[in-house]
Formats: sequence, structure tokens, C-alpha cells
Amino acid sequence: MRRALLVALLVVAGALGAAAVYDRPPVTPGAWLAAAGLEAHHETVASQRLRFVRTGSGSAVVLIHGFGSSIYTWKDVIPALAARHDTIALDLPGFGESDRPADLSLEALPRAVIGLMDRLGIERAALVGNSMGGATAAIVAAMAPLRVSRLVLLDAAGFNMDPEAMPGTVRVTMSWAAPVLGLLPGKRLVVERSLRQVFHDDAFVTPERVSEYLAPVQRPGTFAALRSLGASLGERPEAVAAALGGISALTLVIWGGDDRWIPLADADRFVTAIAGARKVVIPACGHVPQEEKPAQVAQLLLEFLD
Repeated sequence: MRRALLVALLVVAGALGAAAVYDRPPVTPGAWLAAAGLEAHHETVASQRLRFVRTGSGSAVVLIHGFGSSIYTWKDVIPALAARHDTIALDLPGFGESDRPADLSLEALPRAVIGLMDRLGIERAALVGNSMGGATAAIVAAMAPLRVSRLVLLDAAGFNMDPEAMPGTVRVTMSWAAPVLGLLPGKRLVVERSLRQVFHDDAFVTPERVSEYLAPVQRPGTFAALRSLGASLGERPEAVAAALGGISALTLVIWGGDDRWIPLADADRFVTAIAGARKVVIPACGHVPQEEKPAQVAQLLLEFLD
């Protein structure tokens, strides 16, 4: 009996060890910054240290990533925008290499965007947000209309903020189980599975991309912050949808025609709720058009912003 128990323990330990090795980022994350000639900076906003990049000149554009993402999601769009615009991309609190507050809430996300604009001396900017970043951008446009010159929503969250309407991976990682998940191996499997869901073409699930999404997940405090954010969303799932009527900025809604995380029907709901908004659908594209169709997205952005 003791021998069987010892063997079982050894098997479990071996499996956990193998999972821990597999969980290592397959390539060194962050190398893309130097390759793109970019340097990450940090500013403190409301006691939270936020990472951002800034490049280019002209009217300001602020890029806001989605759930589980970071400034990396904009890497193939930034060069085109920076040729004509002062381009800023930030890691929201709880994500990327920004701080992870244990009491993270939905309200903290738009505050971070406005706070960073204040710190950088940006009075007015166009906001471009994907997924949860789209929800954040929409709230900023509604609560501070004089600070937003244009608004672009890419496969934005807003009508799916109730936990039951969220993608399964998002729902679980923001649930009561989040702190437990943070202690378990297998995070790379979750990241890879999520990336295959958000891309229409699996060829985009590269070692580099896996590393860039995996590394932030492994930072201490990530799952506690996600749990707090999930609780905040559960208390006010209608917060984003209720704010849309207050948006006065000219708005473009861009949607991947094959988004499996947020249905295309939500694009029409945004267009209906925001006066004067128009929609562009990109075929053969999933939830992150800025990564899957960056040239097309950059062209749409430049045409709209200019």
C-alpha cells in the first residue's frame, strides 16, 4: 500500500514538474519591442504603475488592449499609426506589465486611461479599444466626452458583461476559482486554447504570441486581480451598455466576421446605441482584427482618424 502510494505521489510530482516546464514561455517575451524600435515606459496613475509605449507625432491616438492581453496586441498596427499620429499603447491595470491591484474594478480601467493621458499631457485623443479595451474606451468617451476626438471599437465587450454571457475561459479566470487557478500548472494550455478560439486562423498561434500572452498570466497577483474584476463586472453587467447613449464622439465599429468570443450581432447593437456610428466587418477574421488583419485595420484607422 505504501509502495503504491509512493508511486502515485511520484507520478503526480512528475506530471506537475512536466507541466511546470511546459508552462515556461517558449521564447523570451518582450523581444518585439526592441525589434520595433520601441521602449517601454512607466507612469504612476492612482498609485498604480502602468506600462506604456509612445511613438510618432501628430494628433494623439490611445490604443487599449482586451482581456488577458497587453500592448503587444498592437505591435503590427503601431508603425502605420505612428507615421501620422502620436501613438500611445498602454497595459491596463491587472494586465501586461502594469501593477495588479487586488481590488481591481471596472471603474479602474477608464480611470487609468484618463490618468495616463493627464500624466502625458494629452488633452484630447482618439481612443481605439479591442474587446474589454473597447468597453473601457466606450466608458471614457461617455464620461469624458471632451477628452475623446474619435472612438474606434474592435470586437468590443459591452453587451456580454454578465458572467454567463462571457466566453468560458474569461468567465472561469474571473470567478471564485481564480486564486486556485493561479496556483496550478497548465497555464500555457489555457493560453494556447484561448488563442485558438480568438483567431480564425490557427497559424497565428505562434511561439512568440503564446509567450507574450503567457508571461503576464504568470506574474504574481494576476488571478487575485482578475477575481476582483470579475466580481465588479458581476455587480454592474449593464454598466457599459448603459453608457453608450452618452457618447458624442464620431465612432467606427470594426468586427471580425468570424469572432467566436463576441457575436457579430453585438456590432449592430453598438451601432444602434451610439448616434452616428458606422460598422465595418472584416471577413475571415476572429476576435482580434489588429493581430489577424493588421494592415486592413491600420488602413481603416488611418482613413477614419484623418
